Amino acid sequence: MDHFDMLVIGSGPSGRRAAVQSAKLGKSVLVVDKGRRLGGVSVHTGTIPSKTLRETVLNLSGWRERGFYGRGYRVKENISASDLIQRLHKTLDHEVEVLQHQFMRNIVRNMRAEARFVDANRVSLTTEQDEHSEATFEKALIAVGTRPYRPSNVPFDRKRVFDSDEMLELDHLPRTLTVIGGGVIGVEYATIFSALDVPVTLVESRERILEFIDREVVDDFIHQMRDRGMTVRLGTPVKEVVSKPDSAEVVMADGRVIRSEMILYAAGRAGNVAGLGLETIGLDADSRGRIRVDPVSFQTSVPNIYAAGDVIGFPSLASTSMEQGRVAACHAFGMLLPPPPETFPYGIYAVPEISTVGQSEEEVRASGVAYEVGVARFRETSRGHIMGVNTGFLKLIFALETRRLLGAHIIGEGATELVHIGQAVINLAGTVDFFVNNTFNYPTLAEAYKIAGLDAWNRMGSGAVATEPAE
Repeated sequence: MDHFDMLVIGSGPSGRRAAVQSAKLGKSVLVVDKGRRLGGVSVHTGTIPSKTLRETVLNLSGWRERGFYGRGYRVKENISASDLIQRLHKTLDHEVEVLQHQFMRNIVRNMRAEARFVDANRVSLTTEQDEHSEATFEKALIAVGTRPYRPSNVPFDRKRVFDSDEMLELDHLPRTLTVIGGGVIGVEYATIFSALDVPVTLVESRERILEFIDREVVDDFIHQMRDRGMTVRLGTPVKEVVSKPDSAEVVMADGRVIRSEMILYAAGRAGNVAGLGLETIGLDADSRGRIRVDPVSFQTSVPNIYAAGDVIGFPSLASTSMEQGRVAACHAFGMLLPPPPETFPYGIYAVPEISTVGQSEEEVRASGVAYEVGVARFRETSRGHIMGVNTGFLKLIFALETRRLLGAHIIGEGATELVHIGQAVINLAGTVDFFVNNTFNYPTLAEAYKIAGLDAWNRMGSGAVATEPAE
């Protein structure tokens, strides 16, 4: 029976980062994943596939050039599902190769098997060929990720009704599509298919979509979706989903019926904890398969076992999952780390992109802090005009007393890249004067920070700069 210092169950972002960090600390590591290839949900059905699909659609459809050439412009006239899948497979192959090489360089062993805890220091391993073995470990990290939530009353059939994993296996593009769920996954897929000129209806039972995003950004996002012909139905629950031979129907609680060729059900995800044997080590998961952990160390109630990534719930981002895995491994082997920054960026790879860091205007207002806002619209920048960008803006929120940047919110081309400037300034306690006094490359979209900073500065006045936050 082999013994390891660190056992990692799952090879997604948190698992791979924890495994490599443990190896860098000189520990023996085994990564167990029951998937066909390394990479976990992130590589095979989640982050990488959906972003690859998005980039392929934007390239082939000519979406980015439509500001110049009109809404009817296309790079490829007839785009098929095979066009999308071809690039997807190339990208996934590359991601797996990089991960395999990373494990080889760091002497991280990996095994394709299903893991089940026997006790708090031992796990049974079952391969696809039904071969059984056991391994013991000092520390373990549960990084099994999530799967699409599939209610029993929704008739998933891979013909008319799909979950988000199954959308990556389409044999043809739908003529019409209804997306149920206004969360990150739902809006990403809805807008990606809309960019292919597929008529899309987005359904969300709540009054708002993306509730954690600044309200002004979401309002602009919804306006852009409707402006290009998408139908957005908010505030009414779904009563029934029906799959028929020639169509699919969403029956709303208010009696309306939405008909389309296909339905994507994207209302939530659940942790992949079935079969782990959590009960044998005294761990519980909630109704959505999420494991409770210490928010700083990611340690579970079983001291030598940690959990990280989507399986612990919000924020369920690949970026935060990576850091959670690294922090968990460091804590497990007694390497103390400084407290992490309070803010981290969110990236939503819809069409258009949305990215945000820090407090929203609603949060600042609720806190009672006096503030001012600066806005820059991309169409007003020279780079935006060169690129044919007609929409999108950057919004910066500053505290009046300290002049510090409290939040940066972006919708539009390059949002997920641009947000890191705001992230750095927030975490380094920077003020509006940073944007006013510094020079940005011209012409760039990043120049929007200068414009938004000046917009706020002109209303705030040029008084003395506070060197420390107010108590």
